[in-house]
Amino acid sequence: MKTKVIAVVLAAGKGSRMHSKIQKQYLELLGRPIITYTLDSFESSHVDEIILVVGPDEIAFAREEIVKKYQYQKVSKVIAGGKERYDSVYLGLCAAEEGEGETCVLIQDGARAFLTPEQVNQSIEAVKEYKACVMAMPVKDTIKMVDDDNFAVDTPDRSRMWQVQTPQCFVLPEIREAYKKMIEAGDNTVTDDAMVMERYGNRRVKMIPGSYDNIKITTPEDLIVGEAILKKYFQNRK
Repeated sequence: MKTKVIAVVLAAGKGSRMHSKIQKQYLELLGRPIITYTLDSFESSHVDEIILVVGPDEIAFAREEIVKKYQYQKVSKVIAGGKERYDSVYLGLCAAEEGEGETCVLIQDGARAFLTPEQVNQSIEAVKEYKACVMAMPVKDTIKMVDDDNFAVDTPDRSRMWQVQTPQCFVLPEIREAYKKMIEAGDNTVTDDAMVMERYGNRRVKMIPGSYDNIKITTPEDLIVGEAILKKYFQNRK
């Protein structure tokens, strides 16, 4: 049976570090909302459907001004997210419907807008093989562990350090069950989906190479970098 692939795209964050009244995923880059570049990559990939998770007051806006305006055919649901990222992920996982065969899910930060369709397809092939994988890149800088007073106490081996990106990809029922266990345990210390699988699932998580361009828009400075990445991307597509 064919593997069903669902993307859960998270666009419910407030983005306080952006210092803008407009939420970061709706800020414009080259004349379009950031979230549309994220959705473009999944729309043009081998993903079967997309679940868009937005703020509780943004469902109508997202349907009209994002999904309908930009004619996304694969967005099957627009749902309200929760207070924290992990709440929004779990709501998205619960909204996902399994297919007849194996169903895989790709969890994507909506503000990580510089993913390519080819990278999405690479993630799909990897999750079919490994059942749990995360797009990431080796760190470039030396990392320091510090104490409570910010004095260095350790220097981890850089060759074993990766900076995690999205999509983070899993077999749907496995990651949904891991999230359920995490929430029932009241664990609010997780920072990404792989950490949920590491603590509450039964899979090792494979790191698969992404791109240093696959940044997340978080601060105003990221908008400048993001615009340059997009211009390079579109130039290479000509």
